[in-house]
Amino acid sequence: MARKVHLAAAQLGAANLSDSRESMVARMRELLKQAHARGVRFVVFPELAFSTFFPRYWYEDQAEVDARFFEREVPSLVTAPLFEDAKRFGIGMYLGYAELVEEAGRTRRFNTAILVSPQGEIIGKYRKVHLPGHAEHKPDAAFQHLEKKYFEVGDLGFRTWRLPTLHDAIVGMLICNDRRWPEAFRALTLQGAELVTLGFNTPSENLHYPEPPSLRVHHHLIMAQAMAFMNATWLVQTAKCGFEDGFRMFGQSLIVAPSGEIVAKTVGEDDELISFDADLDLAQNLKRTMFNYAAHRRPEHYRILIDRVGAEITPQNP
Repeated sequence: MARKVHLAAAQLGAANLSDSRESMVARMRELLKQAHARGVRFVVFPELAFSTFFPRYWYEDQAEVDARFFEREVPSLVTAPLFEDAKRFGIGMYLGYAELVEEAGRTRRFNTAILVSPQGEIIGKYRKVHLPGHAEHKPDAAFQHLEKKYFEVGDLGFRTWRLPTLHDAIVGMLICNDRRWPEAFRALTLQGAELVTLGFNTPSENLHYPEPPSLRVHHHLIMAQAMAFMNATWLVQTAKCGFEDGFRMFGQSLIVAPSGEIVAKTVGEDDELISFDADLDLAQNLKRTMFNYAAHRRPEHYRILIDRVGAEITPQNP
């Protein structure tokens, strides 16, 4: 019997600075309602879903940033209706947000995603590891990318969770820039991940050097297809996108099969739901043959991947 799970990517269009949490939650609830009407059992929402992509702005007052953009508890009074809807519909969720927490006597801030079961329980948490951008102010730049200023590097590592009511699906979570790092995907699939979920906010413009927006989208698509195939896993990547107060982020939310084939993709940069009836066992032939880790991996030769952070020229003797 096929282990089919109807998966969805719930893309969100632009969220401006003037948009409230309440308005974002209302939009997410509408997408969840659409998912329920289609028979979806698991929905992936974007990174930092409750607000605009605030790391593009330099703020002097951290207290203002905390109040406007960070969540001290999830679900909160404002976000609880989304969780209540998901529980009533029997839909599991991946949900990204800015997390503020008191740990070990100090305030900590992370770019975070949680895994919510179809029963409404928070069963997993991931904190973004690969933070892009910079921490210093760049007043001459077209915009800022200050994730290194506003967030700490995630400290929970790469983990997977089992969802018993979804055919025992084994799920891993990543966030945005993590999709560019093969180590992140391999760490999840070495723990049995059959489904990798990922929310993102990607600017159409490259802050660091000139790059056509079409090329940025091209890289996004080939990364998704390559990572899904090379790790023999389903992949759902969901954007928050469109023009946010004049700053554009591309959409291109998608669902990729373990074969590397794109089976569903958004067509615009507004709120949009895409879905696919995914057979979790589709990857088994790949996992038994080409990507049979137990038979073919040679970790004794991979030590450099752990010991070395930056690239170094290491010539061999003649």
